[in-house]
Amino acid sequence: MSFIVAYGGLFLTSLGAATFLPIQSEFLLTGLLLKTDYSVVALVLVASLGNTLGSMINWLIGLQIEKFKDRKWFPATPEQLDRASRWYQRYGYWSLLLSWAPFIGDPLTLAAGLMREPLWIFVILVAIAKTLRYVIFTAFILGVF
Repeated sequence: MSFIVAYGGLFLTSLGAATFLPIQSEFLLTGLLLKTDYSVVALVLVASLGNTLGSMINWLIGLQIEKFKDRKWFPATPEQLDRASRWYQRYGYWSLLLSWAPFIGDPLTLAAGLMREPLWIFVILVAIAKTLRYVIFTAFILGVF
């Protein structure tokens, strides 16, 4: 049962962290990595999957942004949306390789939906970026670097 809670909690935390919710998945991942009861590969894969799916939520919101952008709860300001859209128009889908980055990653994934980026391109590039981030983070935590 503790494995289900650990991996499930990491998945949900990673998913939430990829949206505009103020959640950090690295704290939970660090604790699970240091506990050593869990597979490092499985932890990285679960965190990557959750984080990629969370970014897909942003992409879906981007598709429907005209319906949501004026709502009080909408997490991005018009300036943030404009900046992300300009960045995305300038660099195209390759900018999704920065989807892991704090402050710009979430707006970029939203902009990808706004710009109607095909889902298959979006998923491939975001999954690469998110997975590499967790691999590098894990290597630092475990002292590989």
